[in-house]
Amino acid sequence: MTEFISPQTLEIFGQLALAAFLGSLIGVERKLAHKTAGIRTFALVALGSALFTIIPQVVFVNFAGTSYDPSRIASQVVVGIGFIGAGLIVFQQSKVKGLTTAAGLWVSAAIGMSAAYKLYAISIFTTAVTIFILFFMWFIEHRVIGRLRGASGGKDEQEDEE
Repeated sequence: MTEFISPQTLEIFGQLALAAFLGSLIGVERKLAHKTAGIRTFALVALGSALFTIIPQVVFVNFAGTSYDPSRIASQVVVGIGFIGAGLIVFQQSKVKGLTTAAGLWVSAAIGMSAAYKLYAISIFTTAVTIFILFFMWFIEHRVIGRLRGASGGKDEQEDEE
């Protein structure tokens, strides 16, 4: 239980939360500009990339002096999951679908890696942030942004990224 409240873990929680928040800010702008990738997609990509960057930094200490390089595995997982995610993205009737699912899959890969490296608290925290992004930010994207678009005269399309 002390893993959850150690200074290093709390700092990592802050890094992950900041990455997700900053990504979501960019996503707000993209959504207001009527782009397909919006708040959740940008937040998930920022969160996943932060976690993929943090994992090797934390676990490399455990493998110092050995030929095992955890960053090499992380890089291959990122590429492999990116390839699978690309297959989820579909362009249909002038709309892109599957971006958020692909981004969620990518973050899930990072969560799986962090759990495998015994970064349990970080895995759990990132999962909670991911669920927040997918569930609660859906409300923001569809309700709040939709109303802002309506108030500004923009059309409120359902160009969803699902």
